Amino acid sequence: MQVFGLDGDAGTRAAQRFFKERRIGISYVDLRRRKLAPAELRRFVERLGVTALIDPESRAYKAAGLGYLRMNHTEVLERISAEPALLRLPLVRFDNDVSVGRDEATWKRWVMNRGA
Repeated sequence: MQVFGLDGDAGTRAAQRFFKERRIGISYVDLRRRKLAPAELRRFVERLGVTALIDPESRAYKAAGLGYLRMNHTEVLERISAEPALLRLPLVRFDNDVSVGRDEATWKRWVMNRGA
């Protein structure tokens, strides 16, 4: 189980707490300290689409004026790589499955399948 997020982010804390309560070890990556690897970012984009990764309600999104800009796929990826606060967090990976945001239903399914 791998959790990508930001220290202090409520969704990231919720994911960490969710897995800790179920005694499931996680590998946590603070995106302010270590960028999301291009291959890892690509994995999330391929499964969920780039728009699913962006949080249009975030302060970073509004401050950057992204609601008014037209950007191609590559430009969006560059932006979220440079500014992790644009992401809808946490990003969670379990084997080849991924989730974005606080998605406890998916996490519960993974936990159930993990024990099977």
